[in-house]
Amino acid sequence: MSEPRFDVSTFGEALLRLSVQSGERLERMRSLDVSVGGAEANVAVALARMGLRAAWHSRLPRSALGRLVERTIYGHGVDTSHVAWIDDGRVGTYFIEYASAPRRIEVVYDRANSAAATMTSADLDWDAFLDTRMLHLTGITPGLSPTCAMLTEEACRRAQRAAVPVCIDVNYRAKLWTASAAAETLLPLMRMAQVVICGRKDAATLFGLDDEPETVLRALRDKVGSQTVILTLGDEGSIALDEDASLVYQPALPCDVVDRIGAGDAFSAGVLCGILEGSLATGLRYGTAMAAHKLTTFGDMLNATRDEVLALLAGAGDNRPMR
Repeated sequence: MSEPRFDVSTFGEALLRLSVQSGERLERMRSLDVSVGGAEANVAVALARMGLRAAWHSRLPRSALGRLVERTIYGHGVDTSHVAWIDDGRVGTYFIEYASAPRRIEVVYDRANSAAATMTSADLDWDAFLDTRMLHLTGITPGLSPTCAMLTEEACRRAQRAAVPVCIDVNYRAKLWTASAAAETLLPLMRMAQVVICGRKDAATLFGLDDEPETVLRALRDKVGSQTVILTLGDEGSIALDEDASLVYQPALPCDVVDRIGAGDAFSAGVLCGILEGSLATGLRYGTAMAAHKLTTFGDMLNATRDEVLALLAGAGDNRPMR
């Protein structure tokens, strides 16, 4: 049997991210910084920067904005050759207003009926999509539309038949759908996944699991039955149960936060990288370092090399100038 073409394949929506300068308000904006983001694309980019073969599938309009999105992702080393291009449609956008405590960062979406939100099974090249060692899916895509929910379920079922492992990052977005709707849709998908990543807050909001982290983690594994379950704890790090039900804990790396958006995606990419290298513990270490690096830079996407990630792990806490 031949080696799969890719290490990780994923699909989802990429958005144009429009942000005001820190300290500025959206309601009085005069200029915007433009970049590209989106959970699945962020993961694919982070994996590619770590040297893995990553493929991102989606649906984009043949327009300047569609080309901007695709070229940005491709420019990081991600295979985008199977993006479905359409003559009409729009690229989703979101606006960010940064805030210092006690205010919260404000995110305003304008993504309804985007080209990606109207994807169907016909938009995916299934042979190419499943020619991979692992699929990565998130709870964002099925929240975009009923067709995207059906497409995500189909991806899980096809992966099962093809014996391709699936990783699902719950990644609940309250601005897309209600907690009850998300839980009803995502739980069956999580039960088809070999790896599940879930934030502590999402476990409480969607599944009513609100206790000490280890208790929540074990209850979540009982609920989904996946081989590997990871619970992220924000500034406290992460914990996981591996195939043997052994507990793995990884503390977070202290860092000065510049931009929180995308850190969870960098973490997920690190987890996948470690798992594909044969070690969940290594994956948590990679993910922790990649998330920390992402937190110190603007934009959704990780801008670090594997050497930089490894150096961060080796010299955690040492921020003296490199001379």
